[in-house]
Amino acid sequence: MESYWGRITFDQHRKDIDYYNIFFYNFERLQNKLNGLCPMEYRTKAA
Repeated sequence: MESYWGRITFDQHRKDIDYYNIFFYNFERLQNKLNGLCPMEYRTKAA
């Protein structure tokens, strides 16, 4: 049985990491300076 890392290419792994980082920083990361909201929630309330 082939492992996960044997089937995934480096480029695909890199895309997955980049996507996660963008998603995390925009939608999950809470900021004290934004009154405890994530950046996207803050932008939505500001608009």
